[in-house]
Amino acid sequence: MRMLNELLKDQISAGWIGFEFLFPSKRTRQHPNGLRAKYSDRVGFTLVELLVVIAIIGVLVSLLLPAVQAAREAARRMSCGNNLKQLGLALHNYESAFKRFPSSAVTRGGSSTQPWSGQSFLLPYVEGDTIFRRIDFSIGYHHPENRLQFPPYGVAATRVPVLLCPSEVNDRPRLNATTNVPEHYPLNYAMSVGEYLVWNPATRQDGGGAFAPNSRFAAAHFVDGLSNTIGFAEVKAFTPRFHDAATLPLAPPTSPQTASVSHVGGVWSATSGHTEWVCGRAIHTGFTTTFTPQTPFLYRHSDGKTYDIDVSGIREGTDQTSITSAIITSRSYHTGLVHGLFMDGSVRPVSSSVQLNIWRALGTRSGGEVLIGDVD
Repeated sequence: MRMLNELLKDQISAGWIGFEFLFPSKRTRQHPNGLRAKYSDRVGFTLVELLVVIAIIGVLVSLLLPAVQAAREAARRMSCGNNLKQLGLALHNYESAFKRFPSSAVTRGGSSTQPWSGQSFLLPYVEGDTIFRRIDFSIGYHHPENRLQFPPYGVAATRVPVLLCPSEVNDRPRLNATTNVPEHYPLNYAMSVGEYLVWNPATRQDGGGAFAPNSRFAAAHFVDGLSNTIGFAEVKAFTPRFHDAATLPLAPPTSPQTASVSHVGGVWSATSGHTEWVCGRAIHTGFTTTFTPQTPFLYRHSDGKTYDIDVSGIREGTDQTSITSAIITSRSYHTGLVHGLFMDGSVRPVSSSVQLNIWRALGTRSGGEVLIGDVD
């Protein structure tokens, strides 16, 4: 029995030594040779090593991130250009069907207080025929009959994907201030409505651009050539703006600095410009070539903030005597450029550094200017 007990003790001792060898810990243990020493064997990383690995990963990510962002922006730019190409095809399909291009706005009849936009008339040609057929264009977009078709606020709150740039950071509806329910949806592709003058209802003079209120322009009206006339360009949704500014000068300003006080007396909003794709008024669905693309037009408001703004005079269709002039600048989230759709259907990037005389010449359909220089 004594020999058995001794044997069990030897086995237990041997097992304990094996366990310690496989899973060492910081303790004093007996070496096989009988010497006693401290083991410092460990499994895993030290804190310093872990921090070094994390730092290396951070450096790699910082090196890769700009390349990833550049690739994403290139994809968004391509998608943006494709949207404009679709609008170009829609324009020419419309012109083929009606022998003219759409108006920028229809201000006659019952819809004069809510003029329909040229973009809305292109719906059947951009996969929006189902929506188009449910609209009564003889009345306003917020008329009860039209609202009934698209409750609660009508078709104005419908998102039209082809009208939105993938780089737009505010791709969201504009909410009604009282009900907090979507009332309008913005857009990023605006119609060229002139250099500064947009519409004189008394004389029916327009701004000389590719589009105008109540216009019936055919291809023959573009004396400068369809390829030399810009039709659409990018704008930013929810642009700060003044509208119904009664103090705009008759002549276009030569720079943002000389126009800095031109907006006094208008109705201010920090967020509502280019938020109504259905509305034919230039402050929402148009742009002017007063200033070159991406030119800051800065205004310091009484709230202490500085805004990059647009300004419109009395809006089109408000009455039959007030002249509408506007400073509505083409802007985008693409660095150094905006995309432009020309009336021949081509899409070209227009540099922010384009010369002002070239930009204004591109904005006229029959100005007779000789274009010298590049747009990109």
